[in-house]
Amino acid sequence: MAVAMVLPWIVSAQSRGNERIEQLRKFNSFYGLLTSSYVDTIDYSALVDRAIVDVLESLDPHSNYLTADEMTAENERMEGSFSGIGVEFNVFADTIIVVNVIGEAPAASAGMLAGDRIVEVDDQNVVGTRRTDVPKLLRGPRGSRVKLGVVRRGQPLMYFTLTRDNIPINTIDAAYMANDSVGYIRVNRFARTTSTEFTKAFEELDNPSVLILDLRGNGGGLLYEAIRLSNFFLPSGRLVVSTEGDKVPAQRFETPIDGTFTEGTLVVLIDESSASASEIVSGALQDWDRALIVGRPSFGKGLVQRQFMLDDGSAVRITVSRYHTPSGRVIQRPFTLGDRESYYQSHRERYGRHDSIPESAPRYKTLSLGRTVYGGGGIHPDVYVERDTTNASRYWAELVRSGVLTDFVAGYATNHRAELLRKWSDLDAFLAGWDAAPIATELAAAAEKRGIKAEQNDIKNNGIINQLTALVAQKLWGTTAYYQVYNRLMDDDFKRAMEIITKKM
Repeated sequence: MAVAMVLPWIVSAQSRGNERIEQLRKFNSFYGLLTSSYVDTIDYSALVDRAIVDVLESLDPHSNYLTADEMTAENERMEGSFSGIGVEFNVFADTIIVVNVIGEAPAASAGMLAGDRIVEVDDQNVVGTRRTDVPKLLRGPRGSRVKLGVVRRGQPLMYFTLTRDNIPINTIDAAYMANDSVGYIRVNRFARTTSTEFTKAFEELDNPSVLILDLRGNGGGLLYEAIRLSNFFLPSGRLVVSTEGDKVPAQRFETPIDGTFTEGTLVVLIDESSASASEIVSGALQDWDRALIVGRPSFGKGLVQRQFMLDDGSAVRITVSRYHTPSGRVIQRPFTLGDRESYYQSHRERYGRHDSIPESAPRYKTLSLGRTVYGGGGIHPDVYVERDTTNASRYWAELVRSGVLTDFVAGYATNHRAELLRKWSDLDAFLAGWDAAPIATELAAAAEKRGIKAEQNDIKNNGIINQLTALVAQKLWGTTAYYQVYNRLMDDDFKRAMEIITKKM
């Protein structure tokens, strides 16, 4: 009986193997005919690159190909720094697609989103640009400017004028004490130094008893760094994430040691752009009832890519398995093979609207307290906070996209730095005495000279007043100061987290 059951499987496996060999022979025959018979000279390297890209584009949204030049750039991103606008991209159907926006880099600050299509660079049509040439278009000396024409489905062509800046290896945007007992740390991505940076930041906060971990906008990164950060909050022997796939062995990743912060109160902030490694961390902490998750549902990127180097220094990243949280939830949200545009469009459509959990969403139980959590893709927060759009305006968006805001704040801070620092020695004094209303009027005058006219209500908009305050503080005291001001004055997610913490204390 056992032999009878196994035999059909062997025959089936052999059939599949024979079919793969036949298809490979077919392709080799075609390639040989092309090289021996085609009428004109062919760039065979570009032809093979295109064939690989086309095959991968017909699969899931995250399998992709990197040329040798792109691999060099990727290594710089993970291990060094470079000057650019801060986006990760791919080229689909001859169009440059933004697949991730990094931290508070120029592209993120200007409001660019994953899924945006870059069709113009400095007024030149770039549709059809080879992937190897894209870094040359987007990178440049720090302080140089680039104008991007961007298509976002459902909206007319938009223009972003960005000032290139250093995109550093540091992955901690901000770390400060929100009050005497509550610490705040914002992680922008998971690179090789993240766990080391995080530990240092936590220690410099003098080991707070309560922590807000901000993973909003964090598009992911290295798996082992996500496991290390999770381990910071969990005891030894806890499952962080598992993987399963048809052709690779299943794996389980558990915490090897007791973490540093396993008892204190922990709140994790996530949003629509928290993806991959961020979802591994937030999912593990939610499943073990270690943290309360606050914000909006995450991106839902739970496919595991394995990188395979090719002979010329290029590489393919092929999806080999899926991530599962400790309770068994699949992180990856649904997709249709070969339809990447709809995949990213469905993500963009989630901005600004309440994403209620459908009745069909599978339900799971957390592993310590037995609370209900939801599957179906992404991590659903324990406490949902609607995105605040009351301070958003067409005028503000135009100030940001055009580069007027960046230019004005940089000029104002440079011209008035000595005066401002004499008047206010630290951030608390600045916030107590600063009035941004007159500065907003100056900004409006500068914008009008560039063809951007404001209505009276635009100038008085609290969002603009508060953003100006945060940006000037950043120029005077650094990025952490920006988040101290922004979180305190404008950030509903942060405010909700503080309310929860206050009630528990």
